[in-house]
Amino acid sequence: QVQLVESGGGLVQAGGSLRLSCAASGRTYSSSVLGWFRQAPGKEREFVAAFSWSDGSTYYVDSVKGRFTISGDNAKNTVYLEMNNLKPEDTAVYYCNADKSIATMILYTSGVRKYDYWGQGTQVTVSA
Repeated sequence: QVQLVESGGGLVQAGGSLRLSCAASGRTYSSSVLGWFRQAPGKEREFVAAFSWSDGSTYYVDSVKGRFTISGDNAKNTVYLEMNNLKPEDTAVYYCNADKSIATMILYTSGVRKYDYWGQGTQVTVSA
């Protein structure tokens, strides 16, 4: 199993920026993709973005396209989520998770793909 540790959250004003980190350890060789998810108060957890170690490809949900950038540092087994032009609706606990492909991770949105393990997450709060 892959262990995941999220960090980098905080409190920012609308329009501000934050960079989240997801450090992976353990059976990382079995996971080609790391992705970010978020859960706002009173809402279901949603998929946000994914990064593929194999070819550097990325995927974003429409609500964050153009504002968030996901990237990876292979040497550190760490994936980053650079978040710019933050909005109050981005307020949530952000989690990362691992999977075999971006296509599989996208299935989380429809409920087809589920994950048994989640890290502690990191809180992002955007004030108006």
